Amino acid sequence: MTSHPRPLPDLSKRDWSSLRDDFPILNQQVKGHPLVYLDSGASAQRPSHVIEAISRYYEHDHANVHRGTHALSERSTAAFEAARDRAAAFFNAKRREEIVFTRGATEGFNLLARAWGDAHIHEGDTILLTEMEHHSNLVPWQMLAERKKARLAFIPVTGLDGALDADALDRLLTPEVKVFSFTHVSNVFGCVNPVADLCRRARAKGIVTIVDAAQSAGHLPVDVQELGCDFLVCSGHKMLGPTGSGVLYGRYEMLEATPPFHGGGEMIEIVHFDRSIYRLPPGRFEAGTPSIAEAIGLHVAMDYLDAVGRERIHKHDAELVALARRGLGELPKVTLLGPAQGGTGLVTFVIDGVPPYDLSTFLDGRGIAIRGGHHCTMPLHKKLGLNASARASFHLYNTHAEVECFLEAVEDAIRFFG
Repeated sequence: MTSHPRPLPDLSKRDWSSLRDDFPILNQQVKGHPLVYLDSGASAQRPSHVIEAISRYYEHDHANVHRGTHALSERSTAAFEAARDRAAAFFNAKRREEIVFTRGATEGFNLLARAWGDAHIHEGDTILLTEMEHHSNLVPWQMLAERKKARLAFIPVTGLDGALDADALDRLLTPEVKVFSFTHVSNVFGCVNPVADLCRRARAKGIVTIVDAAQSAGHLPVDVQELGCDFLVCSGHKMLGPTGSGVLYGRYEMLEATPPFHGGGEMIEIVHFDRSIYRLPPGRFEAGTPSIAEAIGLHVAMDYLDAVGRERIHKHDAELVALARRGLGELPKVTLLGPAQGGTGLVTFVIDGVPPYDLSTFLDGRGIAIRGGHHCTMPLHKKLGLNASARASFHLYNTHAEVECFLEAVEDAIRFFG
């Protein structure tokens, strides 16, 4: 018996309705209606393959990793490290040691801000972000700036379409900027930022680049060598994997220049009473017992995404977004956020006279799950003159019929609220 994930069949020929059957949670009713889950931007659902792999691990192989010489520990260690190999291939890292397991994107950013940032950011330095960043890619840098007496600078968002001010980038890439951290796909606009170009322009001036791939890793191919970033973070639970799982990619020389984040067991090579010698990356960043089952589940999630085909998923997402935007654009009082074309994964909007929270509650009465709120981007909403917005976010298990159901419910809500 082994916890190594079983090979998945080629799923690229199965239609979307058939793939939906792989997600058992979707086969239920909510308040008397079939569930229409349109909140994958907050957290995606899991295929049965992921759920079964986690159960199989706990039923047959659970033991602590790296520390035991007995059979269960050896099997658990092999499965955990196989997940690292899988993540390295998934993101096209040059070597497996460039993959650090985290509990999600938030921990990845905190690790970078606390460990790399404390070592390399000094008084008077500038940390460059964009105005569309999720709080996980904002608050840790605010805390670092306060600790180090550094300053924050932001590339402006030019309007409701989410476009970045390219002219401002040239002006803001000053010698004081030491790190530029930004999102690949906005969790509000759904726009796909030109990551490779942004990284190239920053690194030409010696600026370290960090990419937030939380909204992109599960929806489209992400190749760290093509992007040219120094670091990249993502959350497993947004890419069909378990909660409490995530990946931090770092170029090996960057990880070598980063001190540990947490101290404790496993991240050390030698411990004396008065000092310790730390392991090489990635071990120095994985203190204590890691999320073993979560890493195994994430391995299967990556297998599943590739078995379906990430390019294919990206195309499917784009079709759903286009259908939703077209339908919402035909309704009265609706204002759409994000690009008219080229967005992926989600559509965000506001309805004059219908608070997003009330709309979300109304749709929940029809079994439709969307998100109403600021989506962890309070400063962005304030800049746009909004208190909140509504967001429908999609994944490979959503169908055209569900989008039509959503549009019909939104139209009914507009009539209901007058």
